[in-house]
Amino acid sequence: MSFELDLPFNWADHEDIAMGLYDKFGVEFNESKIYRIRFTELLDWILELPNFVGKREDCNESHLEQIQAQWVHEWRDNQK
Repeated sequence: MSFELDLPFNWADHEDIAMGLYDKFGVEFNESKIYRIRFTELLDWILELPNFVGKREDCNESHLEQIQAQWVHEWRDNQK
């Protein structure tokens, strides 16, 4: 089932972002691959997610680290 967000979301919505990334990339990105993504690339992917309304200049390293960790959590949950 595809994950689609109906409501706008932004940088504080780490779980929603992670779910959107998992939906976009699925099992193609495993845990080790997720943690090797460059933050510049991750930032671009997040900005491309449907209904994401955050601005590039409002992002910081802490957000990206938390999003990566949440994406790994989402990936692990779907491996069961």
